[in-house]
Amino acid sequence: MSEFVESLHEVFERLGRIRTRRMFGGHGIWHEDRMIALVANDTLYLKADAESAPHFDALDLPPFTYERQGQSMPMSYRLAPADLFEDRHEAALWGRRAYEAALRSGQPPKQKKPPAKKIAAKKATAKKAAVKKKTTTKAASR
Repeated sequence: MSEFVESLHEVFERLGRIRTRRMFGGHGIWHEDRMIALVANDTLYLKADAESAPHFDALDLPPFTYERQGQSMPMSYRLAPADLFEDRHEAALWGRRAYEAALRSGQPPKQKKPPAKKIAAKKATAKKAAVKKKTTTKAASR
């Protein structure tokens, strides 16, 4: 993980806990199980929508775009203002705007996957329970 992505935990400390996850050659940034930002090439883009767009437009902050079949595809993430890296109150304000845009997007929250160890333990417990039932059933039929 890049130093830039690691630094976002401190940048957004007044917003609350964030999680980062590697995806699509960059990183997704989550707050309360909603994706509020993405990082591409160590550049932060915040979730935006029609309601929050005027804040980005006022600072002339462009959307994140990628190339698809020779066409430029804009996404609903806009370049983060430089001030938020220097001012934690500003970071919390922009983080809340991004979180509110994520809530309005209608996308359900991302479900956390349990660690692989917990899944294996549950499967082992289920197998043991099935074996006990078979053993009990055989003993009862005698």
